[in-house]
Amino acid sequence: MSDPIESTASHGKTWPSDEGTVPRVVILGAPDRDRVRTESIRLRPIIAAHAEIVAEDYEFEYAFGDPGIDLVIVLGGDGSILQTARQLEGRPIPVLGINCGSLGFLAALSPDDFLEVWPKVCNGIFRVIDHLMLEISLIRKGKTIAKQLALNEVAVLGGPPYQILGIDLFADGNLATRYRCDGLILATPVGSTAHNLSVGGPILRRNLQAVVISPISPHTLTYRPLVDSADTVFELSVGDPNESTSVVVDGRILSQLLPGDRVVVRRSQSSFEMLSVPGQNDYRTLREKLGWGGSL
Repeated sequence: MSDPIESTASHGKTWPSDEGTVPRVVILGAPDRDRVRTESIRLRPIIAAHAEIVAEDYEFEYAFGDPGIDLVIVLGGDGSILQTARQLEGRPIPVLGINCGSLGFLAALSPDDFLEVWPKVCNGIFRVIDHLMLEISLIRKGKTIAKQLALNEVAVLGGPPYQILGIDLFADGNLATRYRCDGLILATPVGSTAHNLSVGGPILRRNLQAVVISPISPHTLTYRPLVDSADTVFELSVGDPNESTSVVVDGRILSQLLPGDRVVVRRSQSSFEMLSVPGQNDYRTLREKLGWGGSL
């Protein structure tokens, strides 16, 4: 019986798409990580035995100019996966993550697990799972001055002098509410286990087409995390931002927010593709990473 999570998350695309050909792969790895270097030396011959290695990049600088790349193998943690998403810039190339970090929600495959499944992956047909991405636009005086894709989240965060922010949230042009809080997070299902989880937001199944909105330390107790359709277009504005108020995308500051700035968040036409391998699913990851083992 097929894994129910894998079957519902798949959009019909499989890997390798052309049976009988040698897949062409790019290896990316987190820079200045001893374990990444060690594992890359150990795993490279195994990868090369079943695929053509087009490039190895341990500085996250590869431009992906070659249109014939079939797969990206990432050595690192979830931060490396997020960096890969930025580097791909929406290109529809599947990613396989090998966890050389600590937690590893996205890069959930251990190096030892990879050694076991890699020959099967290259010789079999495996599902490619689409992950929702968001497009964030910062509009100032009627002009878009910055734009970025987000795999995890976009957040409006305050800073020194650390005072409560008034953040207006619009959904499809309609005012939803004005939050009085320390910040506001809009997270994808992938990002629901990141900053959103730490502020009390819900965990969303990865294949849901939804966005979760979570206030950080809201001043009013009736404010609760909200789940909305990914097709909704959101707009955020801060009434009186201080000099440190910023819009942050996947943990990186996109821009400082000035009075009158608008942050528009919508579903991206691009998605982030990850390869689904046997034995890996969302519930297993939650059991192992969040200690959901329980007892009988």
